[in-house]
Amino acid sequence: MAALYAFAAGLVFGLGLLVSGLADPARVLGFLDLAGLWNPTLAFVMGGAVLATSIGYALLRRRTHSLSGEPLRWPQATRIDWRLAGGSLAFGVGWGLAGFCPGPALVAAAAGIGEAAIFAAAMIAGMLIHAVIERARRRASDAATPRA
Repeated sequence: MAALYAFAAGLVFGLGLLVSGLADPARVLGFLDLAGLWNPTLAFVMGGAVLATSIGYALLRRRTHSLSGEPLRWPQATRIDWRLAGGSLAFGVGWGLAGFCPGPALVAAAAGIGEAAIFAAAMIAGMLIHAVIERARRRASDAATPRA
């Protein structure tokens, strides 16, 4: 049942991206073009998303389990470190250069937009490279930890 809920949520998210036009990189780049023909559409979509998410979090904070019965696990990290800042910077630069962020890129790639497929492939490659580096980092950390 949890997979069905996840599918439904992904479907609604993807449809929302299509309806709002955010699968179109020109709309995103228009939002980022403050010195040219600025398009504020993305600000309204993001504002609506922040409002809906804020309400959702306020309601979920009172619960211990999701509607599908899964336990709710809230993020534990509270500090900003170089990895978070660097990842955010890389995300922002990629978003600004390509006009895609992960969700819209996958939607646009599925819609047959070639640039989005290239972006999605590069994004997946980056995720795989990150996973390999993290695995090696954990192994090195575990090897350096003295055993009792």
